[in-house]
Amino acid sequence: MQLTLNGRKALITGGSKGLGLAMAKAFAQAGGHVALVARGAEALEAAKAEIQAAAPAAKVAAIPADIRTAEGCAAAASAAAAAIGPIDILVNNAGTSQRGPFLDISDDLWEDDLNLKLMAAIRLCRAVLPGMQQRRWGRIINVLNIGAKAPLATSTPTSVSRAAGMALTKALANEYAPHNVLVNALLVGIIESDQWVRRHAADKRNITWEEWKEEQGRSVPLGRIGKAEEFAAMALMLASEQGGYVTGTAINVDGGRSPVV
Repeated sequence: MQLTLNGRKALITGGSKGLGLAMAKAFAQAGGHVALVARGAEALEAAKAEIQAAAPAAKVAAIPADIRTAEGCAAAASAAAAAIGPIDILVNNAGTSQRGPFLDISDDLWEDDLNLKLMAAIRLCRAVLPGMQQRRWGRIINVLNIGAKAPLATSTPTSVSRAAGMALTKALANEYAPHNVLVNALLVGIIESDQWVRRHAADKRNITWEEWKEEQGRSVPLGRIGKAEEFAAMALMLASEQGGYVTGTAINVDGGRSPVV
């Protein structure tokens, strides 16, 4: 089975690195066009060049924006539509892992995390849903993590933001299914991405990236951490024509690491 996007236009937040870049490349190679949104203009341009080299026929837009604000979300959605056309696929992927002891987390950190992971998704969904509804075709993919289903100690605020994102996924799936707009979530376990590269760099033990990956993979039933391309393949299936009967679900992409299904 060949997964195809047939010219569909995708807006991907956090699109300049890691999972966002992997998804953008997969979408472009499957015949889609992509608008990458992130804060770093230099990283966006590098990602754009990499995608265009892999998929020369694809339209690729690099859009610097801070989607923690309503103004940033509006600007990103408008610029994406202007650059590649009406958005058919929205991937809410932006976010970092903010976590720590509950009593150490300030109101500012709570608000920053909720703005980036939840309110940005809400605002961008609000921007693209009318068009999807009118055209009777749409895909929304919310990238969360397995803490949304099974939060651990010291996992706030991330686990709370992600759990809210899972509730948003189900509510929108139910509301927009009659309009052929499908809404799903993908829950990340330990997958190679820029976030994990930073964690390795912060490790003071002076071990190699390969050694670090092997160590992290021991907590995963499959015995290894995942690859960004594996995650992107699942996102492509949900975004494609072939994913047309899947909505309202939260899929663990974690090598079996989550304690719940």
